[in-house]
This record gives sequence, structure tokens and C-alpha cells, in this order.
Amino acid sequence: MSTQQKRLDVICIGRIAVDLYGQQIGSRLEDMTSFSKYLGGSSGNVAYGTAIQGLKSAMLARVGDEHNGRFLREELQRAGCNTDGLITDKTRLTGLVILGIKDEESFPLIFYRDNCADMGLVPEDIQEEFIASARAVAITGTHLSHPDTRAAVLKALEIARRSGLRTALDIDYRPVLWGLTSLGDGETRFIESDQVTRQLQDVVHYFDLIVGTEEEFHIAGGSTDTLTALKNVRQASQATLVCKRGPLGCVVFEGEIPDSWEQTRLQRGVRVEVLNVLGAGDAFMSGLLRGWLNDESWEQACRYANACGALVVSRHGCAPAMPTREELDSFLSRADAVSRPDRDTYLNHLHRVTTRKQQWPELNVFAFDHRRQLADMAQEAGVSEERIPQLKLLLLQAAQAAAAEAGLDGKSGILADTTYGQKTLNAITGQNWWIGRPIELPGSRPLRLEHGNIGSQLVEWPAEHVVKCLVFYHPRDSAELRHEQDSLLLDVWHGCNKSGHELLVEVILPESNPDHSEAFYHEILSHFYRLGIQPDWWKLPPLSAESWQAIGALIEQQDPHCRGILLLGLDAPEDQLKSGFAAAAQAPWVKGFAVGRTIFGQPSRQWLKGELDDQALIATVKSNYLRLIDYWRAARG
Repeated sequence: MSTQQKRLDVICIGRIAVDLYGQQIGSRLEDMTSFSKYLGGSSGNVAYGTAIQGLKSAMLARVGDEHNGRFLREELQRAGCNTDGLITDKTRLTGLVILGIKDEESFPLIFYRDNCADMGLVPEDIQEEFIASARAVAITGTHLSHPDTRAAVLKALEIARRSGLRTALDIDYRPVLWGLTSLGDGETRFIESDQVTRQLQDVVHYFDLIVGTEEEFHIAGGSTDTLTALKNVRQASQATLVCKRGPLGCVVFEGEIPDSWEQTRLQRGVRVEVLNVLGAGDAFMSGLLRGWLNDESWEQACRYANACGALVVSRHGCAPAMPTREELDSFLSRADAVSRPDRDTYLNHLHRVTTRKQQWPELNVFAFDHRRQLADMAQEAGVSEERIPQLKLLLLQAAQAAAAEAGLDGKSGILADTTYGQKTLNAITGQNWWIGRPIELPGSRPLRLEHGNIGSQLVEWPAEHVVKCLVFYHPRDSAELRHEQDSLLLDVWHGCNKSGHELLVEVILPESNPDHSEAFYHEILSHFYRLGIQPDWWKLPPLSAESWQAIGALIEQQDPHCRGILLLGLDAPEDQLKSGFAAAAQAPWVKGFAVGRTIFGQPSRQWLKGELDDQALIATVKSNYLRLIDYWRAARG
């Protein structure tokens, strides 16, 4: 199989685990009270990092047959990484790491890896056809520490040699994983060990590329003088050696090792303020592999590598902190002007929008997040509001039935609230539906949040839930009212950026001002963009084709990574919505609709009054929803 025909660029073999990162920066690990869950493990990070850098990467390892194993598999798949070689181990649990950030020099870390799944790799797991399907294999040093995983790695390297693959080693020296420290001391990066040096020296001849910090080359070369250690490695291997020198950058050695650093060429790193060094080496390796496997110069490969490492040290986490290809290229185009990537608005937005976990090219959303309107219906029917949660569960059943009949796989969604719809939200979460949740106090103007501060709300929300915020806004409102609404909307936007939740901003011109010119929507969106608010979604009423063209041009200019626009219904008759769909048919930024009372209004009144039973309600609502789906499909051709 020629290089051009290879279906994979690189197969990563080694550690993959779940990282639990303490969220209280500056705290002792003993005192941390909450943690963020990320994909981790050096090889898992590199598989992820190379995938989002545009390489066709794969992960070869084992994960447990449990929630954490499935999490790691899904995270890799969402990044575009091949998981054909990620084996589910029925007898071992996925490895776990608990980490903290005390300060810029202290990163307490505990490995929970007693007989963990990724250390269960055996030679029988290495399939020649799979290895030969790639251009390269990338190994991390931990898997050389145990007889079984070592044998598996050596088998992969032998196949790679026979098949003409490139081979890379990230030394990845963790003394605790070689049994050289107490189990709780995962932070120590270097302890001399003749045994570890011998075991590394025995295999370095397999590799075309070897990457490590100065301390990692100390262990590989058996000397605490870096150049001497590099010379010792050179005696055993003709690989290109890339020595990382921290914030200075790195040095590439293709031939003999000189006697002084003055005789080397330093590939300079990007200077940033350090938050967290954990994961920086894996990010470095990801960038380096991008350049190396694309046959770019070492200078360019090191630019990628150093910049990837710099971005990760400025952020929380390992894999989720790694830059995408688009983000990295943008950063490199202006790296001299970005000393604090964590505070650079454009770069942070680019990271946010290019690391989204799911695409939604079209959406048919059934919106029943209504609270006040349903409370009014219950009062009108003379029944308790306690009936509304049951109603919402039935509406969900109708939505699911319609989505199944219409074949809306990956195109269906709901808007549901916490007040009456918590059980509905619980039922649909994790089912691959788009899920929006309102935060505004119904009918509030100026805008108020129903359940208090946005940060205190989002800490309890599933990550997949989209924050929906309805604001009644008019450009001719008083300056005081506009400022009040702007300030709260900005706070919501910043809260979503911090938590990682997507934001949908719904804009409706208030009834209190009779001037409802369509042009105001373009003016309002322009104003929000000038404030720095770049929501993932907009929700707007049906407009004319000319207005959609103007708003589309605005989005293209201000935020080409915007998810798009959903059409709202405002309890409009079906014929009016059908006409609105037709006007938006040629507007590419309109991705679908989010309509509610037109679908559920009348049947819900009848159900609350006892005029429809559960099944009749479901059937009627399903039919109404299907009709709107058909209208949208017909409009879009």
C-alpha cells in the first residue's frame, strides 16, 4: 500500500485515561471541591491533538467497558480520530488521573492506574493489517515499562519497520509509572534509574523521531548533562532527536550531537504566561507530527509544536486546551501580538467555535419552553399547574414520534424549561437531540433571569444544553433600558464562554413600540456584535428575503462560525409560517425553525380541559409537528 493510499496518517499507541482537573486554581489538591472531566493520557492527547490538526489519526489502546471508556471513545470520534483499534476491555477499568494547579510551578497529580485498561495491551491486540494501514506509528514511553505492553509495542514497531512506516517516540517519562516513587507522587518528573535507561536504550534504534524534554533525554541517555545524554542516545539510534527546552523552544538534531549549545540552532518558542504545564508536551508532539508527516521543514514543524505547547500552558486542561488547525494557524499569523492567549478575545472565540462537538446543518425544533402561557391555559381550564409537567412529557413523546416518522436523525430538537420541564429535559438528554433551555424570566423587560445568576445556573447544566435567552429589544428604547439589557446579555455571553455552553439569543421587537420595521433586526444584531456578543445561534421571526440577505451578510462579516438562525413562531397560523419558510428558503444562514404554540397550543388546551386523552394529544401534536417539517422541507426543496 503506497503512502498516497494509506487511510491513516498516524496510529498512537500508549496511555489513554480520564483526567479529572481541579477547578479551584491555587488550591491544594486536598482542598479542591470540584473537577472538570477531560480526555487524557499522553497517547490519547496526541491522537486527539493530531486529529484536530487535520491528520488522519487513530488510537490503539484499551479502555474499560464502562462510562469512562465510552466517554474516551466518543471524545476521540467527535474529534475525527479513528477508534477501530480502541479495544473494550471487559475485565479492567479505564485509567484515571486527578490533577490540580497550585501555581505556575506546582501541579499535584495522582495516577489511578492499578491494572488499568490501557496497560492491558498485549501483542495479540496488534494487528498487522491495521498497523500497515498507516503512514506512521507514535509511541509513548510508559508502555515500555511493563512486559506485556512492551511486547505489544515492539510487535507494532516490527510491523512498522517491515511495512516502511515512520516511527516516533515521545519519551514521556513519569517515574511513578516505572515504580520509582510513592504511588501518590505523580508530579515528580525525573529520577535517575539505570534500569529505565537500559530499557529505553534497547528500543531507541526502532525510531525515526525521538522527542523529549531535557530531563527525558537524561533518562534515555543515562546522564544528567543534556548534550552527553543526547550523544548516548545518538550512539544507539540514528533518529532525529527533538529536545524541548521549555519556554526557550526546542532544538532538532539530525546528525552528530555538538559539544555546546552555541553550536545548535534553537527553534524559538512562543512566550506566554503559564497557567498549566500539564499536557503541553502532548500538544507539542501533536504540532510536530503535523509538520513532520506533511513533510514540512523542521523549522515549520517546530513552529507548530512550540505554538501548540504555548497555547496549552495558558489554559485549563490538556486535550480540550489543544488548538485546532484553524486556531493554530491564526495564532501563528499574529503570535508576537498575543502574550496572553487565555485573554485574547478572537483566539478564545476561535477555540470555542472550532472545537464544537456536533454539527447541526439543519434543525426542526419543537419549542415548548413556555411557562406563563401554559400556566394561563391551566388556569383557564380550572386545573392545577401541577398538570403541566405531565403535559410536557406527552409533548416530548409526540416530538419523538414525529422525528422518527420524518427521519430527522441529527436534525431534531426541543426547547424545554426547568420550571415545568425538568423531567422532559432529563428524558431527552443524551439522545442526540438539540436541546435548548430558557433562562429569561417570562415576559421580562428589561431582561431578567428566571433562576438568578447565570454562573450559578450553568454549573448544574449538562454540557449539551444550549442557553436560550429571549430579549424584547428595540433600537429606539431609552438609553437606560438598552444599557441595562446590554449589560445582562453581556454577562450571559461571558458566562456561556466560561462554562462552554452554546448560546441562542432570541430577539423580538416589543409590543410596547408599534414601529416593527424589519430593518430593526439588522440594527439590533449589529449592535450586539459591536458589544462583543457572538452567540452560537440567533432566533428571529420570519422576515423578507431582502432582510435575510442583509442579515446573512452581517453574520458573514462578524462571525462566519455562527451556527445559524432559527425561525420563531409567535403563535402564528400555519399558512403564515409556511409563507415565512418560503421567504427564508434561499437564506443559507437560516438552518430551520423553533416553533411552539402553533404545534401544541390548541391540543394542549383541550387536554387540560379533559377534551383529549393522552394518546389523542400525542397524535394531534405529532401531526402538527410533521406538517411544519413538511413545509420546511418543501421550502428548502
